[in-house]
Amino acid sequence: MLNGIRIIEIEGLGPGPFAAMLLADLGADVITIHRKGKGGQVTADGSVLDRGKRSIALDLKDPDDLATARKLIATADALIEGFRPGVMERLGLGPEVCHADNPALVFGRMTGWGQSGPRAETAGHDLNYIATSGALHYASEPGAPPITPATLVGDIGGGALYLVVGLLSGILNARTTGRGTVVDAAIVDGSAHMMSLLMAIRQTGMMPDTRGQGLLDGPHWSRTYACADGGFVSVQCLEPQFYAEFLSRLGLSDDPEFQKQHDQSLWTKLTARLEDIFLAEPRSHWDALFDGSDACVAPVLSPGEAANAPHVSARHIWQTPGGTLQPAPAPRFDGKVGRVNAPCKRGEHTEELRAEL
Repeated sequence: MLNGIRIIEIEGLGPGPFAAMLLADLGADVITIHRKGKGGQVTADGSVLDRGKRSIALDLKDPDDLATARKLIATADALIEGFRPGVMERLGLGPEVCHADNPALVFGRMTGWGQSGPRAETAGHDLNYIATSGALHYASEPGAPPITPATLVGDIGGGALYLVVGLLSGILNARTTGRGTVVDAAIVDGSAHMMSLLMAIRQTGMMPDTRGQGLLDGPHWSRTYACADGGFVSVQCLEPQFYAEFLSRLGLSDDPEFQKQHDQSLWTKLTARLEDIFLAEPRSHWDALFDGSDACVAPVLSPGEAANAPHVSARHIWQTPGGTLQPAPAPRFDGKVGRVNAPCKRGEHTEELRAEL
């Protein structure tokens, strides 16, 4: 879908490389400027995040290599960098310099705190950004410390995906106007924006700030339960017809307390009853009981387990090219499963790219 679009990625960590990988999955020519040597890289050489990319190894403090980087950027539709504010300017690759070489360039800046504000110059990580934006607040049982799946809400959801949207929007605009733009993709911004649906529910009074009393974090029908074998199942049968199916499968349709789905005074008691019910059997039992139903119950699977689950396997969502477990590209176009490309190795295409220039 993105054939003909070139993205230059300045090597970084987390959301920047993920955004570049997503664009490569969609067909863009993504060229990563890797540091010469191993410089500070957290992921392994040839990692999943480098799949489908080309790599050139440069030392951006070397004048000749810096000139090569500028030439590459001049050929691109967009650039991705994830340094603290001001670092690219000090390297001699800030937006003014790059736009002088390439006026239509979309300059994508990926940070946690953004390019401005009191914390813009300070360090932080995924958990800090979503804690500050409000996105972490509901992520636990009442009274327990908030916790979310590592990197998913902040780095990927609020960061990388918003950067990709910004880059593609900027590219579309540049094709109309001939003018590039600077995309300020901050995780604190994106993770707050992701709260919009929840805020719409909050406005109705059904999602108060007090944890454990809202429509999605309080009821017995919206949580996970432990099973006899140490596994877990997820339950979220919000609509009345799905809740009725849930009760029917459990033989609780005639129970007067369970009939009162939205009676908050019963939520704690009914949660305890369901905890005992689910603890009586292994996860496989509940998976079989609810299979094919509209009860909105699903087992909690690890990525390795998910790869072999019937639905996930049928859609080829998790794959193991080269023996490495990784997800297939998403989304899909015309029903086709995207191809998982091999990852590049650091500096693998250096001579090839120099020759192209």
